[in-house]
Amino acid sequence: MNGQVESLVNYGDILLSCCIPHDMHVEHRMPAHSIIFVRSGKLVIAGRDKSEAVEAGQYVFIRRDCTIDVTKVPFDGEPYRGINLTLPRRELKEYYTRIAGSCKRLQGVAPIGKTVNVLPRTVALKSLFDSFLPYTDSGETPATEWLQLKVQEAVMCLLALDDRFYPTLFDFNEVWKIDLLDFMEQNFTEELSLEEFASYTGRSLATFKRDFAKISPLSPQRWILEHRLERAKSLLLAGGITAQEAGYRVGFKNRSHFSQAFKKRYGCAPAYYQRQNRKD
Repeated sequence: MNGQVESLVNYGDILLSCCIPHDMHVEHRMPAHSIIFVRSGKLVIAGRDKSEAVEAGQYVFIRRDCTIDVTKVPFDGEPYRGINLTLPRRELKEYYTRIAGSCKRLQGVAPIGKTVNVLPRTVALKSLFDSFLPYTDSGETPATEWLQLKVQEAVMCLLALDDRFYPTLFDFNEVWKIDLLDFMEQNFTEELSLEEFASYTGRSLATFKRDFAKISPLSPQRWILEHRLERAKSLLLAGGITAQEAGYRVGFKNRSHFSQAFKKRYGCAPAYYQRQNRKD
């Protein structure tokens, strides 16, 4: 791969540059909107709605408050190289205060629904990401004020592409809250703390617990445990995996903890439960 080595450089939590000379699969949680430019290789992004393969020279917009599966793939002898520009909420709010008056004409415009959106190649986007190259290629860190100006430039690029970016970027109604129950149902098998569940749903821990009480009589910890055990039971009934693997798949990293919790809930150990149901 032309002697390339893996590198990852983060500039002020706004700009991220990476070079990956081998296949890499990771799961990302996106608390903020982002634009990614693929310099070389290929980026395959799987969101909840569909998957997109983003090739070299393309740009992709990813909506906030989502979980995506990302595969970075070398292609045609070149490593995967990409630049990720995050659009922080603070900068978006500051931008909106300056243009709020002109947004009235856009009332009724629906936001972009897709999680992953490949963008057209425009001169404005090319100019924006070309301006990052002297820094990403040298490793020198740009000034924070310069990065903030670049976020504003990125917003201008998106608004010029599609009016639907107005309600998408400037959605501040629920302080970045997303549907709590939907997120929990999608992610209860993940190894996340309550603080992380709160953060990824746009809430403080106190607000998370208060909102959760509105949708379930169980505590969040108990709800997660019950859902993990129910999913584990379904996996055991389906067969094809061991009891230990079933526990691991649903989020139990400790075999003993899984066995004790399952026995308390269903009256017997997971392996015994599986054997008994096979006999039936």
